[in-house]
Formats: sequence, structure tokens, C-alpha cells
Amino acid sequence: MKSSREAAFEILLKIHKDKAYSNLALDASLDGGKFSPVERGFISALVYGVTERIITLDYQLSKYLSQPLKKLKPQVLVILRMGAYQLLFMDKIPVSAAVNESVKLTKSCGCAFASGLVNAVLRKVAKNGLVLPENADEISRASIEYSCPKWILDRWKKDYGKENAINIAKNTVGAVETVLRVNTLKTDTESLVSLLSDEGVDAKEGSVENSVVISKAGSLRDLTAYKDGLFHVQDVASQLCCKALDAKEGERVLDICSAPGGKAFTTAQYMKNHGEIVACDIYEGRLHLIDSGAERLSIDIITTKENDASILNSDLGEFDKIICDVPCAGLGVIRRKPEIKFKSMAEVDKLPEIQYAILNIASKYLKLGGVLIYSTCSLNKDENENIFYRFLKENPDFEPVKVLPDVKRAGEQGDTLTLMPHLHNSDGFFISALRRRKSN
Repeated sequence: MKSSREAAFEILLKIHKDKAYSNLALDASLDGGKFSPVERGFISALVYGVTERIITLDYQLSKYLSQPLKKLKPQVLVILRMGAYQLLFMDKIPVSAAVNESVKLTKSCGCAFASGLVNAVLRKVAKNGLVLPENADEISRASIEYSCPKWILDRWKKDYGKENAINIAKNTVGAVETVLRVNTLKTDTESLVSLLSDEGVDAKEGSVENSVVISKAGSLRDLTAYKDGLFHVQDVASQLCCKALDAKEGERVLDICSAPGGKAFTTAQYMKNHGEIVACDIYEGRLHLIDSGAERLSIDIITTKENDASILNSDLGEFDKIICDVPCAGLGVIRRKPEIKFKSMAEVDKLPEIQYAILNIASKYLKLGGVLIYSTCSLNKDENENIFYRFLKENPDFEPVKVLPDVKRAGEQGDTLTLMPHLHNSDGFFISALRRRKSN
């Protein structure tokens, strides 16, 4: 049976060579109970840690190599990154173990010729510790320290100021807490915390009503509380988005880009499972995630429909409330999905026109007096405020609604709300609200 480090190596090599997503590659490798909970934890920590710290790790390695990193065999580069991560960011791993196990990996994967190089480079990393550029400006230094591409930091600096930019980057690395939404159709916060504690989970009440923060949970799907449908996983930011919608019992709600369905589930709970929610997605295969989630949570007011959000579908009818949480660059959830930071600027810059088109179509389903939430999990004004205010300018029959006025702002003006990890202990998230004006 392969060791934990061998498993992590294979996953990281697949991510490197095939551009695989870390969470999917991990799930595929760890499925089947081949590893103990401790081993699974180590593998996950190593895979996610290396993935999110690649810029930092490569900067360290480049200090001790006479050739560019891109000229190394992929297997050798992955092993060097793994070893450097253990030395710099995993305090409980002895230096000898990090170095010697890396050398063993080099030999077992057919790269014995590089074992001397791996040994020498990692010993220099161990000796010198984390090295950061001395004469660089704050943004360039933060790019290396927090493993964030400089173009993203430059954009955050332009949009939110230097201090916020650096703090956002700082919060893209390191452990992230898991937040649950209490299924208020079945239980309450206090009862769920008690049940989870009985199952060995460290659980406490969250900062948002009906939320619970957990740690040391292992596989959530194995918990009785999960099987009984007492919660679903949903970050604070997404929960606040549903709160801003303020859906009432008996209303008709559209979730136009719904899968995997978290916002629809929470909205149904606000509606006390009375009314109608139409949850749409362009991919039919993703609708089963919503259907199965709703069944587990005992929600029966959600109807799923395959639908292209960029094309008007008159069969959908009109709605009292609409959730328009559009596909985005995800620059607010890098801490959960580290691969996002390696998107190109071109990929990000093509999104606003798609997002604006979806918002335009979604607005046509809204009743007079109805409210539409436009949101993204991105921190990028081109995807957020700029779209919101462009829409208002071009559609005078809509008016802004101030979003959650009691929630702390990051210095922004107007009616929108931008949530930031270092200010709100949440994912980065943008929430705005529009109302279709009633006739005079």
C-alpha cells in the first residue's frame, strides 16, 4: 500500500500535469477508505498547502537552483514543492523526515538521478527558512508571501486600496473554518450544536443567525446530523445573501444559476417551506445536486429546471424575488479553491459582459415591486459594482435597495455590500439589490 506522501505526490502530479482541481483529485484518490483519518488529514493538508503556496514555494526553490524551475522534470518539481512546504509550513514535521522522505520519493518515482539535487536544495531551505524579497514594494512582497499573482493584487489595490488588497491576499492561505446553515425546518442552532458535539465535532454558534461553525469533523456525510438533514454547508457570505433577499412565505422565487443549490435551500427555510422556488441550471447533470439536497433537507417547494440564464424563457413566468448569483471569477473564494488564483487576466476580463447579459435576462422575470439580488463570489468591481450601476443607468424602471445596512462596510459608498475575509470572517462576496418600480 502506498504511503501518505506517495498518495499526495500522485495527486499533486495530476494537478500539475492535467490541470486537475485539487478537491476533485483528492476525493478520487481518498475515496474507498484506503487511508486512516490521520493519513487523510495529512494528505489533504499537503495537497491543499502546496497548491495554495506554489508562488511562495517556487520563489524559495529558485534561490537554490542553477536552472529555471520549468526545466525540471514535473516529478522532481512536485517533490521539491512538497518538501519545501513541509519544511516551511508544517511545524510538526521533523526536518529529517521532510528531506529524507522527499529523497525516497525521488528514487521511487524513477528520478533517482535527481536525489542529490533534492537533498541539497531542501537542506538549504531548511537552513534559511522562509525567504522574502527585501527591496520589493509591499504589493510585490505580498505576492510572494501569500502566493498571489501580482495582477490580482494590483486589481484589489485599485478597487479596494492597498491595505485591503494585502489583507485579502493574506486570507487566501491557511486553514478555513467550515460553516453550516441550520435547517430550521427540522431543528435549531442550540440543538444542532449539541448533536454535533455528541458526534465528536467541535461546534459552536456562528456569527450569523442559524449558522454553526465546526472543526475536526472528518467526513460530514458520515454524521447522523447530516444524514438526518439537519444542516447544509454554506459560508457566512452566502447566508447573508439569502438574508438580503428576504423571501417570505407564499412568494414565488427564482434562483437562476442555482446549482449546487445552497441559496435555494436557505431561502426555502426562510419561507418556512411554503411558496415556490424555481432552481435553474444550464447543465442538467447538476440539477440532481439540488434535488438530492432538497430531499435530504425535507424541502418540497423547490422545482428544478434546465435553463440557459442568458436566454429569455417565457415559460418561467414572473417572480416576487430573484437570486441572480452569476458565474464569476471566484476571486473571493480563493481560500477554498486555490486554483482560482492561477486564472489568467484575460479569463477574468471576459466575464462582465456574460454577467451583464444574465442580469438583463433575469430582470425580465421580476414582478412590479419585486426584488432581485445580484451577487458574485468575486472581489472585482468590474464584475460587481460596475455591472450593478450600469444596469441602473440603462434601466430606469429599476431602483437600488440598500443591502443589509447594519453590516460593516469596507469603506464603500452606496447601496451595495462587499464582504471581505479579514473584515467579515467570510468568503469574499458582493451583494446588491434591485427593485422593479411600481407604476405611479
